Amino acid sequence: MSAHVLVADDDPLLRDVVRRYLERDGLRVTVAVDGDAALLVAAAGGIDLVVLDVMMPGTDGVEVCRRLRAGVAPTVPVIMLTALGEEDDRVLGLEVGADDYVTKPFSPRELALRVASVLRRAAAPAPPAPAVLRDGLLEVQPGAHRALVGPTELALTTREFDLLSFLVGHPDEVFTREQLLEHVWGWSFGDHSTVTVHVKRLRTKIAAGRRTGAEDPVGTVWGVGYRWRPGTFTEPLEHPC
Repeated sequence: MSAHVLVADDDPLLRDVVRRYLERDGLRVTVAVDGDAALLVAAAGGIDLVVLDVMMPGTDGVEVCRRLRAGVAPTVPVIMLTALGEEDDRVLGLEVGADDYVTKPFSPRELALRVASVLRRAAAPAPPAPAVLRDGLLEVQPGAHRALVGPTELALTTREFDLLSFLVGHPDEVFTREQLLEHVWGWSFGDHSTVTVHVKRLRTKIAAGRRTGAEDPVGTVWGVGYRWRPGTFTEPLEHPC
């Protein structure tokens, strides 16, 4: 049976275009005109992925995503649609559990390709959990999906945790944003600012529990990408994360 995608957007033209592109790829599509309708559809079950606009009347997309993750559909992948330049919306979406975002205006074909990629990854069997990763006081537990600095657990979203695990597992290796999209998100295309936002959020959460002036473990290699600097978690925490 083909995968079932929920598309929630208050713009009827956009809903129709996205629906037609997804149906052309053999997917079943249900559309919702606002956030409340989207929650009702998701609560009925049987949805494999949600394409969710942030700006909708009534219950907006961020709140819908928060409720999905809180229990309505906690494991269903969510792709948020945000207005170009609205970084706050993108960050909020990621913080409440969205898997990624696409900025408007966007290519419907690119969105359809991204939906197909997310569905393939969600359907793939989970690989065996790697061993616990350690870097000084930092401990990353892939099997338990936890990251700790000393006794304090970091409050990371799923993608932030995946990014941290990948970087810590490849110390001193430099990765471009394109490579991180492919290795962490499983996509060979997409908005590179997805990586930028996640790196920014990860740095903020790591820095919240480390001494002032400590070297940033997620280093920027200008003109290339990012690398993990091992050995930076040697100082005790001053504040909880």
